[in-house]
Amino acid sequence: MRSLPRIEMLPKVVSRPADLGAITFAAEILEDVRANGEGAIRRFSEHYGDLSPGDQIVHGRGELEQALERIGPDVRQVLENVAGRIRHFAEAQREALVDVDVEVTGGRAGHRWTPVSTVGAYAPGGRHPLPSSVLMTVIPAWVAGVKTVWVASPRPTDVTMAAAAVAGADGLLALGGAQAIAALAYGSLSPACDLVVGPGNKYVTAAKKLLFGEVGIDGLAGPSEILVIADDQADPTLVAADLLAQAEHDIDALPMLVTTSRRLDNDVDYQIALQLADLPTSAVARQALTNGFALVVGSLEEAVAAAERIAPEHLALHVERPEDLLTDLSSYGSVFLGGQSAEAFADYGVGPNHVLPTGGGARFQSGLSVLTFLKAPTWSRVDDPAQLVEDTVLLSRLEGLEAHARAAQVRIWE
Repeated sequence: MRSLPRIEMLPKVVSRPADLGAITFAAEILEDVRANGEGAIRRFSEHYGDLSPGDQIVHGRGELEQALERIGPDVRQVLENVAGRIRHFAEAQREALVDVDVEVTGGRAGHRWTPVSTVGAYAPGGRHPLPSSVLMTVIPAWVAGVKTVWVASPRPTDVTMAAAAVAGADGLLALGGAQAIAALAYGSLSPACDLVVGPGNKYVTAAKKLLFGEVGIDGLAGPSEILVIADDQADPTLVAADLLAQAEHDIDALPMLVTTSRRLDNDVDYQIALQLADLPTSAVARQALTNGFALVVGSLEEAVAAAERIAPEHLALHVERPEDLLTDLSSYGSVFLGGQSAEAFADYGVGPNHVLPTGGGARFQSGLSVLTFLKAPTWSRVDDPAQLVEDTVLLSRLEGLEAHARAAQVRIWE
């Protein structure tokens, strides 16, 4: 990893979630699918190798259950274990949300938490199929109370389909890319979705960006990121392992280290070389390491400042007292406290979701959770309109909206 000497040289946003070329191409696919439905979906999917002529696209609930029966008992148990932990955390999040009913001038007002009706969940299926992402996206939707959830994933394996069954999906579309997002949003092959969630490649991300406003999205996913903050007490073996765990995701991944110890910096370099020697994904990881950096700073306060500037997807605190840093940290997708808290545990279901903001998005949004699938529409009941009429009339006339003024006045005219 290259070294950067000053915090002010760090990029404020470390990756761009959708480039112009991907957006232009995704727009063409979306319009073709909107106009031509399944024909366009098949044409694009066959062209890019996700389908062969005549391949089945739609897999209903019964076929997902059949896939669950085909996988071995050990694999099924792993899926159910991880699903249980994800569900437990999502249920705790849901229970923490309360409806509001409060006295206001002239009456009462509040809000109610209500789920969206139909969700589409995308799970990548390229270099590494991710059944874990099926569990992470579908389970919180069900906990939120969503009635219908469909998964889209290209070239789904039995494990991916079994994960959809365990998570509770209604069905699965064997599709990838922008055409999968279009199919979910437009209802080409399954119910049209109110909300489309899940990580994907740049074309998936571009399609979600273009559709936002027509449907809801969870966010725009870019390459995976990790920032490790380490002091002189950190274990270089563990730091290197966490950096490589993210580096192996993709050649565009961003592994980053900020440390107060020059010695640790050198020891981590040594450990990375040692661990790469027998890593099956070393070719990808080596390339990703060239995207990242190691930065030696004078204090943990400087390290925190660097983290706040970067706003990483994953923030690992390999320091003696990680909780002491939390007060000044607010811009991260998920934080991992202490050397034993491997980010990999979160990827595979310690509880919190692994679908997180990248590219600096943690400055203004959180990761996917049960909250993603909920709305909080407000209500009001006015029992004594006389308390509100004067202000309403004056302000509406200041804005030149006379009908508003009269709509208020008529409530007290006898």
